[in-house]
This record gives sequence, C-alpha cells and structure tokens, in this order.
Amino acid sequence: MAEFRDDPLYICKNCRNPLALQRDQLSKDFWGKSGPAYMFSHAMNIIAGQKEDRKLITGAYSVADIYCCNCGEILGWKYLRAYEMQQKSKEGKFIIETAKIAKEY
Repeated sequence: MAEFRDDPLYICKNCRNPLALQRDQLSKDFWGKSGPAYMFSHAMNIIAGQKEDRKLITGAYSVADIYCCNCGEILGWKYLRAYEMQQKSKEGKFIIETAKIAKEY
C-alpha cells in the first residue's frame, strides 16, 4: 500500500475502516437516503447486499446496497444496471453517503 501513502482516503465514520481513495471520487453531486453523497469508481472493504430494482431521481436502476465489511454500517449503493441509455455510465459505480464517511490524510 506504499503507493497510496500520499493519497487521501475516505473511511467509515463508525469504525475507521478504509473505504475509498480520493482519486477514485468521480462526483460530489449525488443524493443518498440521508443527504449528500459522492460517486466513486472503486470502493474497498465493503459488502454488497441483495440486488434490487429501484426508482431513483434520475431513473430506474438495478442496485445493491453496500455495507462496511468491518462494522456492517450501510454506506450507500452500487449501480449494477441502468435501464435508461443516458445513465449507462453509472453502471459499476458506488454511491457513498457523506454522513457515513470521513476523509483521512
């Protein structure tokens, strides 16, 4: 992990488990169940829940809620499939709610 030493990361607020690197952050313009959220291209130390179809602000998706693998805190969701063509770029991306994470340097 030496190559990540200078890269800030986001950790679980509940247990301090590393979840995502700042360099994998794609957007700060998302909204989760508890408020503002970030989109990431990659996430680590998470467990994905059951796949389900969900109607969100921007359309219909197949998603899976994501949880911290250490403490089980629900963090957000992963886009598995977008049913609308203009939203396909979200597939495989992670939404993590800002209320659930902290930045660590």
